[in-house]
Amino acid sequence: MISHHDLVLVVDYGAQYAQLIARRVREASVYSEIVDSGTSTEEILARKPSAIILSGGPSSVYAEGAPQLDPELLRAGVPVLGICYGFQSMAKALGGTVAKTGQREYGRTSLSIQDSGCLLASLPNTLNVWMSHGDSVSRAPEGFDVLARTAGAPVAAFEDRERKLAGVQWHPEVIHSQWGQQVLERFLFDLAGLTPDWTSANIVAESIEQIRETVGDRRVLCALSGGVDSAVAAALVQEAIGSQLTCVFVDHGLLREGEAEQVKEDFVRVTGVDLVVADEKERFLGALSGVTDPEEKRKIIGREFIRTFEATAAQLAGERGIDFLVQGTLYPDVVESGGGSGAANIKSHHNVGGLPDDLQFTLIEPLRTMFKDEVRAVGAQLGLPEAMVWRHPFPGPGLGIRIIGEVTAERLDILRQADAIARHELTAARLDREIWQFPVVLLADVRSVGVQGDGRTYGHPIVLRPVVSDDAMTADWAKLPYEVLEKISTRITNECPEINRVVVDITSKPPGTIEWE
Repeated sequence: MISHHDLVLVVDYGAQYAQLIARRVREASVYSEIVDSGTSTEEILARKPSAIILSGGPSSVYAEGAPQLDPELLRAGVPVLGICYGFQSMAKALGGTVAKTGQREYGRTSLSIQDSGCLLASLPNTLNVWMSHGDSVSRAPEGFDVLARTAGAPVAAFEDRERKLAGVQWHPEVIHSQWGQQVLERFLFDLAGLTPDWTSANIVAESIEQIRETVGDRRVLCALSGGVDSAVAAALVQEAIGSQLTCVFVDHGLLREGEAEQVKEDFVRVTGVDLVVADEKERFLGALSGVTDPEEKRKIIGREFIRTFEATAAQLAGERGIDFLVQGTLYPDVVESGGGSGAANIKSHHNVGGLPDDLQFTLIEPLRTMFKDEVRAVGAQLGLPEAMVWRHPFPGPGLGIRIIGEVTAERLDILRQADAIARHELTAARLDREIWQFPVVLLADVRSVGVQGDGRTYGHPIVLRPVVSDDAMTADWAKLPYEVLEKISTRITNECPEINRVVVDITSKPPGTIEWE
């Protein structure tokens, strides 16, 4: 699907921002992928990259066991940009000097531009940039022009326009660096000469072509959860092969208000997909009866989903014969699972409700090369309902892990009502797209004293957990306006008789997680 586009490879030296670099390149409409720093020069060049970006990392270039940059990669004629550790590695590999100054720079730092060159063209003479380094480049390699400096980095940026090599000590990929995206785009377009043609329209057209070629006239099955990933994956496949696709929606009764109807009505109306609905609310509630341990709840929900899906899939396969299974796997899932180019195995993802590896289907993963923002752009391109495209990420176990305590029908009803109020007020305040996720948690095993209607109450607390994030790997609590929080609290305590207290979780990730269970 990507053979017709420029490819930028991001070499990951252990940076916490490697995925963010790749995303920033994608935001410039250029296709990018991440490779591990242990990938050989031969393997990297065999991918025929149009440009390479060397990421930051936690090591010193002089530390024992630190990842090393092969100088041959810099002599291959491929444009290269080094960032932080990658910048220092370039300097060292080409004969420059990296000094242990003992003067660390962390966080927001004032940068002085001496010579804008190509990389910093048209930028102000002084910028605030985001630094995170101890060592510094004190002498640039021969043939490089020094562009900028800071108090702790005498050489904070350099470039060799003839060889199309450049580097910066700071992190242009983070939002804290002024003009960071412009610096990246100067490299991509002005120095490397790439073409910005990685667009949602192209992604859709090429995905459809590839799916048709892969599937032919055979049948395809998709587990549709109602989340944006599975919805967009199903819509892409539906656009490609029409009635050859059958979607299975397992209604386990743990979704938020209106979400089951959105899948069963809105999605089908827009796409025309053949949808089979398995109503298994009683089955899931029965399996969860008396269970309070979070991990046990997760395992039960995953197990029951698998059993339901497998039974439905077996029936459909017996009737019509099904060869392929659609999964909503995203590119971050591939990277974290160790997929491709030696990436570290952080965790394994099972993107269709935890389906087992021994299912007898060939996988179709049309979103495998995409980040979440690209998935949403593709969903909009395909005409999916805006509420579905911009739906906040929602955990597979659903409300089952947002009830702290046993999951019962009564408690689900309470949480659904409170959650619907919170989401309604967030939408009314036009804050939906500013918030990454907004868990609403019922502390079912906790009671607090309150006063409602001149009488004493002993009700449950509700926890609001609005967070902002780029990719959910780290997150910060969202500073919602007080008037929005007040409306949510007033409505919940007025409209949900069982709730007499609303609190806000202001813990970042780390140390907390986004979900409570």
